[in-house]
This record gives sequence, structure tokens and C-alpha cells, in this order.
Amino acid sequence: MDPLQFLVPLGWLSAVGPALPFAIFVMAVANLATRHVAHSRHVEQASVGDSVEPYGPHAFTNFGLVTLSFLFAIHQPTGGAILSILAVTLVLADLFEFESRNVEARNDMPIEAPKSAIVTSALILLYAGYYAFFFLVADVWNQAILA
Repeated sequence: MDPLQFLVPLGWLSAVGPALPFAIFVMAVANLATRHVAHSRHVEQASVGDSVEPYGPHAFTNFGLVTLSFLFAIHQPTGGAILSILAVTLVLADLFEFESRNVEARNDMPIEAPKSAIVTSALILLYAGYYAFFFLVADVWNQAILA
């Protein structure tokens, strides 16, 4: 018996749980794409004014990654906890990177790419890809372990 079954109805999660790694992978790809667009907009905004504005679709993909990773932590605790830590780290890195873009814009400095957030996004993409597409290498992996 699951201790949370009376507090939180989680039956629906067992139905969508196997699809969560694919959803996280798609959201990670979308996050990298919106990160690129957001950086381009920040460079453009900094050349015109002295501040940058947050990019809405990028904030949505950040929120989506955190939400999906928390759901995945309920479905598969170990992998979900690792993904959740990476997703929360990504949000924190984005907050600090956004503030540093504002400082660069105010001081007429060149706008740098959000390097730490890019690395964290890439780690999320790799880890989500591992969970989503493990079935492609499962036979080879199992043979290597058994040999």
C-alpha cells in the first residue's frame, strides 16, 4: 500500500508515467530552442535600451521541466530526483543569468551567452534522453553487463 494513496490520488500517474521521459526530453529540446531565441532577444533589447525582458515561452519551458521532473520523481524516485535537482538548478541558473544580462545591458557591456544554464540544459537533455531512449541500447547494455 502506498502511504500517499489516501492523500493524493496518483492512479493517473501510473498510466502516464512511462511517457514522462519522452515529455521531459521534448521539453528539454524546447527549452534549448527557447533559450537560443531568448538570448537573441536579450542581445537585441540590450542594444536598444538599458534592460532586458524575460522571454515568456522560455519561462514556460522552465516551469514545464520542473513540473515534469517532479512528476517523474513520483513515478521513478531515483531518476526523478536527479532530474528534479537538475531542473531546479536550471531555474536558479536562469535567474542569475537573467540578472547578469540586465547588469550587462545597464553598463553597456557585451551580452554574453548564459553558459551555466546552457550546460545544465544539456545535462537535462542527455539524462532525459537516457531514460527516454534506453530501449534502443538495452539489448547491448544487458549483454555487456552479463558478459
